[in-house]
Amino acid sequence: MFDWFAFTNGAAAFVLAFAAAGVFTVAFKLIYQWVTPYHERTLIREGNTAAAISLGGALIGYVLPLASALSHTVSLLEFAAWALLAGVIQILVFVTMSRLAFRNLTTRIEAGEVAAAVYLASISICVGLLNAACMTT
Repeated sequence: MFDWFAFTNGAAAFVLAFAAAGVFTVAFKLIYQWVTPYHERTLIREGNTAAAISLGGALIGYVLPLASALSHTVSLLEFAAWALLAGVIQILVFVTMSRLAFRNLTTRIEAGEVAAAVYLASISICVGLLNAACMTT
């Protein structure tokens, strides 16, 4: 038998969690775009596939641990702490890759070189998977 009361409680928790995850994702995207020296929005509008791939990889790399945090946390505050940590780690990955490991990465992405973007996106996703697996309560 369908329990309407249980459903409404669960639906309210779902909406709150989904909204919080959406807010954190948008905030991460804006901060990530602020940290990168190129302007993804402009590059993507101009048809730069490399910029779209690198930003998409960073978003996936961020959302994977966010999903894990949603599954493993018991409070909104705990979720927010994991979301913040996941964002910091993804940004550190970009800074490390672009300034230390692969110095001409930003120039190559601005030039539309897909290989560089796929490499950065792959690293972002790999770090996101590891980050998600390491999250526990």
